[in-house]
Amino acid sequence: MENTSSSVSRLGYWSGVAAGLLAVAYVLAQVAEWVGLFGSLGGPASASTPLGLVVLLAPSLLLAPAFAVLMVSLHHHVPAERRVWTHAAVVFATVYAVLVGLTYYVQLTFVVPNLLRGEPAGLEPFLFVPFDSFLYSVDLLGYSFMSLATLFAAAALAGPGIERTARLFLTANGLLLPFLALQIYYPPLIWPAALWAVTFPGAALSLAALFRRDLQRATGTTVGAGDTPL
Repeated sequence: MENTSSSVSRLGYWSGVAAGLLAVAYVLAQVAEWVGLFGSLGGPASASTPLGLVVLLAPSLLLAPAFAVLMVSLHHHVPAERRVWTHAAVVFATVYAVLVGLTYYVQLTFVVPNLLRGEPAGLEPFLFVPFDSFLYSVDLLGYSFMSLATLFAAAALAGPGIERTARLFLTANGLLLPFLALQIYYPPLIWPAALWAVTFPGAALSLAALFRRDLQRATGTTVGAGDTPL
């Protein structure tokens, strides 16, 4: 394993932490949405209220660049002979970020304000309706590319310990690809796809732990709560 620079380790650590925590925030919001706490009818097939859209999509919008940066950091972490895998992961992560970033930004800056003003006319093509809307399909495509990114990233990790843990979580997240990509045709696939709530935070936080280990080795310091390594 080549030595990873402290700047790569810092960026990888904080982007991993950010991605993991944002994913957990989304998962908690999604559970609250499914039980109707934000005013929807509840369940995965119900359209969200404006409040639900904001609470759900704000962390999701921020998650996209955090994940892309995490994949870039991983690309600079692995040995040169394995960077073909992480290079592909960066490409797929970028596609994911563009697709979901566009989807969520449109919802938060265009759809939600118009709904709050009571002006829904003309919004029909842009509404985010589970299993039955253009942007929901775009969202599923985006997360399918995320799964591809994690699958390729997993192929670049070969070490024991925390690398093995990260590899397992990344692989598990990658294997959710068919349940995401085909969900629009068969909505019950959302239930196995919901394992993302475990596989993705696990992958992101495992990678954060990997970079934290490398930063400790490089600087001889401890990175954790209360520390500001940047």
